[in-house]
Amino acid sequence: MEFVFDARSANSSFVEMIWHTHSEHAGTFTSEAVSNWEMAIATFNGKTTIVARGPETKASQADFPADAEFFGITFKLGTFMPHLPVKTLLDRQDATLPKASSNSFWLYGFAWELPTFENADVFVNRLIHQGILVRDPVVEAAIQGHIPDMSIRSLQYRFLQATGLTYKTIQQIERAHSAVSLLEQGTSILDTAFELGYFDQAHLTNSLKRFIGKTPAQIAGKSTVE
Repeated sequence: MEFVFDARSANSSFVEMIWHTHSEHAGTFTSEAVSNWEMAIATFNGKTTIVARGPETKASQADFPADAEFFGITFKLGTFMPHLPVKTLLDRQDATLPKASSNSFWLYGFAWELPTFENADVFVNRLIHQGILVRDPVVEAAIQGHIPDMSIRSLQYRFLQATGLTYKTIQQIERAHSAVSLLEQGTSILDTAFELGYFDQAHLTNSLKRFIGKTPAQIAGKSTVE
């Protein structure tokens, strides 16, 4: 991968992180499965585009151009825009938001100035104030382990509406990322599988190949080389 991400926290309980990066050379990288959706802005050849990008349920290969700037706002699970269903954005079915001018775009019938890495917090607060960006406290509570007193069907509906994913899929993706962290820290493959509740090493391998695009041995080997 030919670029490095720089990320910071946000002054909002709706946002997971704010990131930006720059590509020096064109290339390809493995886009790993993620549970969160985001708004991403890309500037390339003097043109800027902004997209709403949904969660990814599997690893895939993605290309990037040379000399491009990328900036994004990744939202916390349970945060969503009611008029822009997250489930329609899954697996790189990005929604490109129409331009209103060279430095603004249309969203929910209003022209919005393109946010920057520095003023993203102000942009998010405006979205919240206008009621365009909301969050579901039931989903947030469930993710933190506080299962609400409601039917499984109702809870699944809330998850699909707020995240575009089922609770089970989110758990699988997050567990795969936890496995990567353990392997990179030097935990053995067998111990990683046991600690995270995988049935066996084959189960762990299949999960990481699907969600991360690498085998446990590849991940552990890379961390050893580094």
